[in-house]
Amino acid sequence: MSSSPGDSIGERPSVSPAADATLPRVVIIGGGFGGLYAALALRGAPARVILVDRLNYHLFQPLLYQVASAALNPSDIAAPLRRVLRHQRNAEVVLGDVQAIDTAARRVRLADGEIPYDHLIVATGATHSYFGHPEWAERAPGLKSIEDALEIRRRVLTAYEAAERETDERRRRGWMTFVIIGAGPTGVELAGAFAEIARQALKGDFRHIDPAKARVVLIEGLDRVLPGYDPALSQKAREQLEAIGVEVMTSSRVITVEACGVDLAPPADAPAGTVPERIEARTTVWAAGVAASPLARTLGVPLDRAGRVLVNPDLTIPGHDEVYVVGDLAALETDGKPVPGVAPAAMQEGRHAAASIRATLLGRPRRPFRYLDKGQLATIGRRAGVGMIGGLKLSGFIAWAAWAFVHLAYLIGFRNRVLVFLEWAWSYVTFQRGARLITGSPNVRLLPTPAARPLTAAPAPPVVPAAIATEPSERKVAPPPRA
Repeated sequence: MSSSPGDSIGERPSVSPAADATLPRVVIIGGGFGGLYAALALRGAPARVILVDRLNYHLFQPLLYQVASAALNPSDIAAPLRRVLRHQRNAEVVLGDVQAIDTAARRVRLADGEIPYDHLIVATGATHSYFGHPEWAERAPGLKSIEDALEIRRRVLTAYEAAERETDERRRRGWMTFVIIGAGPTGVELAGAFAEIARQALKGDFRHIDPAKARVVLIEGLDRVLPGYDPALSQKAREQLEAIGVEVMTSSRVITVEACGVDLAPPADAPAGTVPERIEARTTVWAAGVAASPLARTLGVPLDRAGRVLVNPDLTIPGHDEVYVVGDLAALETDGKPVPGVAPAAMQEGRHAAASIRATLLGRPRRPFRYLDKGQLATIGRRAGVGMIGGLKLSGFIAWAAWAFVHLAYLIGFRNRVLVFLEWAWSYVTFQRGARLITGSPNVRLLPTPAARPLTAAPAPPVVPAAIATEPSERKVAPPPRA
């Protein structure tokens, strides 16, 4: 039953002993890495911990691209929040959509109620940024949620099905061209996975097309892939991508994204009047930019250009030492360097915020946050990857093996670790992907013009529906570039 806006969800009685009304309330918004690890770190604390999220599960985002590329199922990389916190008697989960934070009244306002707090941890993460072109979202989905991953998987697999039926060679090439915009870790990993799908997983499955002829294009606005990595590792990553058939285009700025392709701005030194380069592609994926959760704006504190909260050294916000911001939503520097928006940083910040709250409850001083860089790892495909751990540069099989070990270790839940390990082992031995299902409501706009060839070998060919997808007759102009 939904409550009215005036109701206080936090006042509802609980069957858990944790619901002692005399205990201070620690409200955590967001069940990602920052929020969940903060909640776990408060186990046994003299406080009532309330974790609020729109979803009932924790998502292991670093492996989300493997759902998008049909290597894993969504349930392999997600764990129900109530299950994770079931033994933590001072914690409870509220399924709710947070609309705003009233720091003056110390209340979190939901779409259907509100929750008062004594201490607050905001860990709502980031969303996609299309650099002022929200209309591109429909044409080039990003990758932040399970729904995003399933939509990308659907588009990729449907494109091959459409190419199988297409008789026009130009249109077929469009269906078999896959563009990834942004060459940060997500873009690089997606590009490598798409290349493996074409050259390994789909081999021999079609009768009228050769999936190995698919074109995978990775576009980056800066001068190298993985811009946040050491330049030598960026070069190795590029070489490994090109070795598996990925076309890498750096220093390339996308100016138009359409359902049938993208346009690239002419190089800066190109003669006046140079026509933008066109890449005909029916499947485009966005991995070029992120923006902070809009919830940050309701805090009423200074934000950076990306909309992240400029937090104090102890992760609190200016003027409110009871409010902490962690993860991708926090803008902070340690040792003169910005803390990166990666999972290990969010985990450390969540634990630090929890430790500070414990210190406050016990009357002890709080300490500033210091980020411990545990290294960088990115996989590029089968037995390929790059990374740096403790100053040691890794590439190739060693980087790939280290990446696999680290991600298995950080997965939430023994069941998920076993399932992912088994899926990876099966895929490694067979070169196949176990989640090649086209799910969701059919999008008829993705279907090609009916093929002239009969769809069966029967004497009387079956009736094929009339054409329902045509080439766009108009081109819309629009400008941009893991961030």
